[in-house]
Amino acid sequence: MAHLRYTGTAELADPERAPLVARVVAERGELLHLYQMLLHSPPLAEGWLHYLTRVRQRLALPGDLRELVIMQVAHLNGAPYEAAQHAPIARREGVPAPALDALPRWRDAPDRFTPTQQLALALADTMTRQVQVPAAQMQAVRDALGERQAVELVGVIAAYNMVSRFLEALAIHHDDAREPPPA
Repeated sequence: MAHLRYTGTAELADPERAPLVARVVAERGELLHLYQMLLHSPPLAEGWLHYLTRVRQRLALPGDLRELVIMQVAHLNGAPYEAAQHAPIARREGVPAPALDALPRWRDAPDRFTPTQQLALALADTMTRQVQVPAAQMQAVRDALGERQAVELVGVIAAYNMVSRFLEALAIHHDDAREPPPA
């Protein structure tokens, strides 16, 4: 159960939050637990929605790389909510189930990942565990992806480290009980 209560039905219907609730539902398909927590602070929820919508939907970075590193960050940070939300997205982006299953020990299953995916996963590991990235490792990513996609890959990894840390700090889980959002 989450450390803080989820925003309640009456609060979600108030004039400050209701338009944002509608936007979250329009962009995400439902009011996820994450947003029901974020909506304690409408400015934070709005900024989060704007930023992460662009990270997920507007980058030139291929969707399989984006979702692989999101799933790896979730795994490394012990963030099951993040993994549960992104596993179906990863599958839609073309990541096969055996690759998702191999993520905890991806280095032992190199045949399940392309060389570029291996570079991306190694970068996710380094950024999540050590923060600083050696110049040679970043150069290899740049050589494989070019500057724009290298920057986008770093941005996705950084963004989803933020997401998993928020989720885990507040103990947000997909099976938590909460008040249903207003109809």
